[in-house]
Amino acid sequence: MAKQQAVIRQIWMVSREYGNLAGAGGVKDVVSQLSVILARRPGCSVHVVLPCYGFMNPEQSGFQLLVDPLQPDVHLSFDVDLNYPDEERREQIQVWTAVKDSVHIYLLDAERFREKQNVYTYTAEEEASQSWKKKGEGHVDYFAMNILLQKGTLDLMVLLDVHPDVIHCHDGHTAILPAMVSEYAGLRHYFRSTGCVVTIHNAGKGYHQEIADLEFAHASTGLPMSFISDSILEDNFDPFLAGASFSVMNTVSENYARELRETFDDRLTGWLGHVLMDRGVVLGGVTNGIDPDSFSATDHVKTGIAAPFDPLGTAPLEGKRECKNALLRQLSGDGEIPGIHQSGFLDPDFSVPLVTFIGRLSAQKGVTVLTEAIRRLLEEDTDFQFLLLGTGSRHDEKELMDLAEKKENLGRVCILRGFDTLLANKVYAAGDFFVIPSQYEPCGLTDFMAQLFGNLPIVHSVGGLVKVVDGETGFSYEKQSISELYQAIRRALQLYANDPSAIRKMQSKAVKLINKRYTWDNVSRKYLELYRESKDLKLKK
Repeated sequence: MAKQQAVIRQIWMVSREYGNLAGAGGVKDVVSQLSVILARRPGCSVHVVLPCYGFMNPEQSGFQLLVDPLQPDVHLSFDVDLNYPDEERREQIQVWTAVKDSVHIYLLDAERFREKQNVYTYTAEEEASQSWKKKGEGHVDYFAMNILLQKGTLDLMVLLDVHPDVIHCHDGHTAILPAMVSEYAGLRHYFRSTGCVVTIHNAGKGYHQEIADLEFAHASTGLPMSFISDSILEDNFDPFLAGASFSVMNTVSENYARELRETFDDRLTGWLGHVLMDRGVVLGGVTNGIDPDSFSATDHVKTGIAAPFDPLGTAPLEGKRECKNALLRQLSGDGEIPGIHQSGFLDPDFSVPLVTFIGRLSAQKGVTVLTEAIRRLLEEDTDFQFLLLGTGSRHDEKELMDLAEKKENLGRVCILRGFDTLLANKVYAAGDFFVIPSQYEPCGLTDFMAQLFGNLPIVHSVGGLVKVVDGETGFSYEKQSISELYQAIRRALQLYANDPSAIRKMQSKAVKLINKRYTWDNVSRKYLELYRESKDLKLKK
């Protein structure tokens, strides 16, 4: 007789990012889009918990304070234990709640969260008011923030008297929660039928949310010191190791999971993948999906682009030309874009190919390699323009600004420092080629977004970027180097000049592949399998 699978009806997700509410990278899109698609399944309820940051306005966003279930005329308020090594202490939380796209969202409102004006790093405004808060540097109390989020989430579930089938923990910020569920005396019984899934969105060094102060880890988490000591990676308490024994773990692409287990690239994680493998932890991979409707080039009203066009059609993309024309005129030097700092400008020469980049300016994203490759191409006077949208370190920003403001590059290079979702859509829609030269990339979503707008990706074939098929849905190169990226961009530019019909076929094939394989409807089924596996694992113990 076949074994009956666990039924998944109630899913809770814990994250530091979610959709348009709070985001810094692809995590916001994964958590929100996966939540929405799961909430559409009959009999399935989805609940998401995240911090209420200082840049949020819950009331304007349609949230209301949560009512105490035992006192209908009182708003729910509770204290969370958050001890320091030399001080027993608590922090107070109130909860804002709303239902959006059938997803129940809870914002944990605490002073520690409210004082933050960005998800992970300090802003220029915070630095101006307190000089020690350096723009772009991570919050000094990041670990306490994560513990408060995780403990607050578990306390909220108990107070609401809910028993989820699964708790889905996103990244190192929430990866200790499965250990709390299993190690805390009362909670191990309360959550005895609740499975836990931990998704590693980025295993690179600096993304684990690790901490060197073991006494602080012990005091703040409330976990035994023996457990803390058993969760050490490179002399730090590592949340991924802490949660590994009590959850089903996955990364955001099959290839990234393989690289962490089997290749020398795992050195970039501090050998997390190999340590997990040595401990018998199975690290699976589920490639992220995307909601094509959210980035539909046929709906110019929804996406904010200048004109609609259909990448799946066979005719030339007249609407895409209009999108390029509109953006080039906007960036020709006349006027400003609110919230964006522009260096350089682009001539309104609509006939030349436009190479684009959107993302963080960091070593992981290969920005140094990109800058030098573009510099080399410009020196050869190759007929193209380059447009970048993003922010990062002051050094990387300055290098790119200097490139844009160099006399011989005027009209050909434009650097937009900052980020705006509608502006990003305009860049995707205007661009002909989208460069992703990441040193490593767990999955990548910008390649999907670019493809849906007819912008062919040029990628370093690593991690989840292997889903870009060279010569068919984009261009790829194997070795991370200036020369390899330079050659890949040249190859794309030459095809653009010599065989426009080949470019058109690639644009269409890329969108067809996304719709066939990478929609969230397809990907969510794989996560449901992980949820069932995690619940079965819990019931066996």
